[in-house]
Amino acid sequence: MGEILALVEARLLTALGEPDARAAVTFLGTDRIEVLRFVDGDVVRYATLGMSAQPMADPTAVLADPVKGPRAELVISVRAGLADTDKVLRPLAVLAASPQVEGVVVAPGASLEVGEPLWPGAPFSSVLVAEPGGLVEDLELDVPMEPVRFLPLLPMTNNEAAWKRVRGAQELQERWLSHGTDLRDPLRGSVPLD
Repeated sequence: MGEILALVEARLLTALGEPDARAAVTFLGTDRIEVLRFVDGDVVRYATLGMSAQPMADPTAVLADPVKGPRAELVISVRAGLADTDKVLRPLAVLAASPQVEGVVVAPGASLEVGEPLWPGAPFSSVLVAEPGGLVEDLELDVPMEPVRFLPLLPMTNNEAAWKRVRGAQELQERWLSHGTDLRDPLRGSVPLD
């Protein structure tokens, strides 16, 4: 487990540079989850470290396989200085712990809900899990372990989350794209959904 996390941290540092801050959260009955903060000009990125220590297990499986199964870490990017986005640390750690706590498998296209604003004044309490591979490349591990995927999280307003449940992730992403939505704006409003 420690060896995997060392490799994951090295991959994050290679892709995003040196973190300027880190925090750790431990939930009862789970492994420790760290959140690293990276500043890149006017963009702040928060990445989890610890979610990939164990593979995510199918919630219907009788026994969780300790080696096989998808592994992931979460990354969220926002514009700096517009909101107190450092408060996203705890909600992000909660999302990263959800496979251990709730037995969910976090995958692209999924919606994750935290039940409260991601940071003070945020119009978002949920995120859309986007496709990996753009910002941080997958980290290959020794067979039979699956690679660690670095999954970008895109904040969704309540209206967007409801629309996504009906229309699907692809249509929501196309709507954002067609309206030129700045998904890194921590205070943005909902995209028009008519």
